[in-house]
Amino acid sequence: MQPSELKRLLDQLVATWENEVVEFKQADENYKTDKIGEYFSALSNEANLSGRESAWLVFGVSNKTRAISGTRYREEPDRLNGLKHQIAQSTEPSITFRNIHVLEDAAGRVVLFEIPAAPRGIPIAWKGHYYSRAGESLVPLGFAKQDEIRQQTIAEDWTAQLVPGATLDDLDETALQKAREAFAKKYANRFAADEVENWPLSTFLDRARVTQNGAITRTTLLLLGKPESAWKLSPHPAQMTWKLEGPERAYEHFSPPFLLSTSWLYRRIRNIQLRLLPQDELLPVEVAKYDQKIVLEALHNCIAHQDYTRNGRVIVIEQPDRLVFENEGVFFEGEPGDYLEGNRVPRRYRNPFLAQAMAELNMIDTMGFGIHDMYARQAKRYFPMPDYDLSEAGAVRLTIYGGVVDPAYSRLLIQKTDLPLADILALDRVQKKLPLPDEAITRLRRSGLIEGRKPNLYVSAKVAKATSDKVDYIRTRAQDDEFYAKLLTDYLEKFGQATRSEIDKLLMDKLSDGLSPEQKRNKISNLVTKLRRRGRIHNSGSRGHPIWQLAE
Repeated sequence: MQPSELKRLLDQLVATWENEVVEFKQADENYKTDKIGEYFSALSNEANLSGRESAWLVFGVSNKTRAISGTRYREEPDRLNGLKHQIAQSTEPSITFRNIHVLEDAAGRVVLFEIPAAPRGIPIAWKGHYYSRAGESLVPLGFAKQDEIRQQTIAEDWTAQLVPGATLDDLDETALQKAREAFAKKYANRFAADEVENWPLSTFLDRARVTQNGAITRTTLLLLGKPESAWKLSPHPAQMTWKLEGPERAYEHFSPPFLLSTSWLYRRIRNIQLRLLPQDELLPVEVAKYDQKIVLEALHNCIAHQDYTRNGRVIVIEQPDRLVFENEGVFFEGEPGDYLEGNRVPRRYRNPFLAQAMAELNMIDTMGFGIHDMYARQAKRYFPMPDYDLSEAGAVRLTIYGGVVDPAYSRLLIQKTDLPLADILALDRVQKKLPLPDEAITRLRRSGLIEGRKPNLYVSAKVAKATSDKVDYIRTRAQDDEFYAKLLTDYLEKFGQATRSEIDKLLMDKLSDGLSPEQKRNKISNLVTKLRRRGRIHNSGSRGHPIWQLAE
């Protein structure tokens, strides 16, 4: 906002002051974060109950006179914006300021915290406690108000509602077949595949939890509906969008059936093979830019947890070195970090009917393992860990990296494959220059994995040296003869023949750097002789000018 707009906003808040959704504080530079968190919870809950989009906490204005007094609270912009992260860490579900505005008025500095209303059906807690307002006072959120908020959606799981006029004819045949196969695979120990195949369609759909007593639900159309039947979900868009950003730009929208279209979207992503650290390795590690299971897990989570009442799309943005997944709605149960070790089981879901159906069709699990599996698979690929961004109120953003951020980090994972996930996550924060808890710093330093002084930490020089030593070993070690023999026979199979100079050109730079040029030539001669004696190749030229071919 421009200064003039902020001044008008402040004047409006003063003139129309309502103590349930607006709080003024003089607030000195040492104002406690815990107290801000309590006000955040209270004002967010009250905004929900009063039907407002936002509430306001204003620093630098007297609560008694409503006159500008000015505040020195977190005058450094980075410290002020850092409050967003602190609030998100201790609210449940994780949510933070929609924005923090600073007005430099002649009478003094004013900070306006814009607090989003609690989502429908979900009261906001601060450190496990729910707050509200009683006049100008902070008080616990009473059971009556908690129930009032929770009742907003208890009786209406959007995904469980029946779709008037929808029939089995609205369902896609290919999606139905895949659904039967996925269900049979999940319950292979209970039902034979041909038994599932022979169930009447209505029986199968009820058992897969996508219909209710044979009636078509919104879940049915989301997962299995024909594209031309998606309009029956209007005005709520059932859509995923892939968007390519960078030197080239493109986009494509994908409609139901989501059981199929998630794979169609995945195939639009430019998933090339990457060579990690080719300048240092004789045989570089090759990995796909993106792991299919990680991408589909992220996409399926977006579908399962999307707040469809907000009338938004699931968006996948493909940038040159990463994928960004965006879906509507706050992170519903706890926060992402709770699920990294694979021990947290969600107690509830935004879309329980949809989540259950997706679990029955093997798209997701409902035990909270998905996030853990994404992180573990990414670590095995030597790439940076996924990043969740909850800074925007009412939205979840997940970044999956398709390239190396810090080569030292990737080399370390290649070298030390037995690192526990906790250490990998901590090292990932080091490479991204993110804050790290003191206990993690101590642990990594004791293991010799990091150097530097907080906050300027980096991968240890000792580790880098160890990695370099390993690379030198790889470059100087001798491969077994069968390795070089295969290179030669593959060449002859492709090109039909080779002279000695062509064989030298093929193998010289692949032999150990520990051999002299003369030793390399002798090794090649011995290899050719060995293959000839075994009857694998023969000379179709002369003794002085041999031309080597595969033996017939």
